[in-house]
Amino acid sequence: MASIAARSASQAFRRSVAKSAVRPAQSAKYSLLARAAVNRASLAQKAAPSALAVQTRGVKTLDFAGTKETVFERSDWPLAKLQDYFKNDTLALIGYGSQGHGQGLNARDNGLNVIVGVRKDGESWRQAIEDGWVPGETLFPIEEAINRGTIIMNLLSDAAQSQTWPTIAPLITKGKTLYFSHGFSVVYKDDTHVIPPKDVDVILVAPKGSGRTVRTLFKEGRGINASIAVWQDVTGKAQEKAIALGVGVGAGYLYETTFEKEVYSDLYGERGVLMGAIQGLFLAQYQVLRKNGHTPSEAFNETVEEATQSLYPLIGQKGMDYMYNACSTTARRGALDWAPIFEKANVPIFEQLYESVRNGTETRKSLEYNGRKTYREDLARELAEIDNQEIWRAGKVVRSLRPDYKPENDS
Repeated sequence: MASIAARSASQAFRRSVAKSAVRPAQSAKYSLLARAAVNRASLAQKAAPSALAVQTRGVKTLDFAGTKETVFERSDWPLAKLQDYFKNDTLALIGYGSQGHGQGLNARDNGLNVIVGVRKDGESWRQAIEDGWVPGETLFPIEEAINRGTIIMNLLSDAAQSQTWPTIAPLITKGKTLYFSHGFSVVYKDDTHVIPPKDVDVILVAPKGSGRTVRTLFKEGRGINASIAVWQDVTGKAQEKAIALGVGVGAGYLYETTFEKEVYSDLYGERGVLMGAIQGLFLAQYQVLRKNGHTPSEAFNETVEEATQSLYPLIGQKGMDYMYNACSTTARRGALDWAPIFEKANVPIFEQLYESVRNGTETRKSLEYNGRKTYREDLARELAEIDNQEIWRAGKVVRSLRPDYKPENDS
């Protein structure tokens, strides 16, 4: 454990970095993305001073399996243009969880004027200080941050947005912009009671990944995919602001959607193949193998390890057909035969799930559970149950044998 003196020195360094990060030309810590953008903008201005004013917009209409969609690219917003666009704005980032952390640090590294608003002296306050946000300069209690901001980025949890809205709503005054990264609170307003004022732009930028991934891909100079949407356009510039903010918080490509479609697909996907269904499928296959005499290591390797370390990466890189072609003829034949059977068995379950999302059942469950005073304790108990399942206890041993294993990655 670091000494108090060492931690103090570390915090002092972070504070100095945060102060210098107001404009990237002075920044001691600057992302690969931002540095590259600065260099490109500098070269463009030297070659043709009016280049930024006349550049072709980074917008493409692409054919996605027969359906044409508009995609917005980061290339339309070089850093100099991005900073100029927001030169009179203060981004007040409310909440410092996973998305708050990733989006806030990325926007700060991009040279935008960002402040953080969280409950004073709480865990998020302490985490923000660790990340270089300075109390009284870039870190404030929620109400003060909203009063200081022109773009209010509400990144509190869904339950917290509902609980705090009576306090926050009167502070969202005319001329401000209200920003979300999830359509939950606005779409399910009958349950959350989050009803935006009529005289402000209301926009959405929803990165397609965790806040940690948002930050990691930004530092690598890549940028995550994100959805953008407009709920309310008072100024006539709501969509443009959403696109620019998407680039500002670290997106590389941005796809148009609506608040409703974003929240429906998000809740559905998380409960489906992204998290809920995959845990259920892993566990079911593992249990059947164990009941038939297979060892824990064999059952885990054939269920999880080969999937996550060998096959799923191939799907991500080149697609399902590529993964099939990369497997043995025996595996390929069996997969082709059984896939329609699994599809037929699961479609009714997914239809039931989608309807549960659309009619608000999932929303009400989430608000009730996540609004409990015992939420953290209840969550810890449920996650401990998963952690203690034999499949994941066996997995810890299997992971420890990987060449790139790092002990701190396991609990």
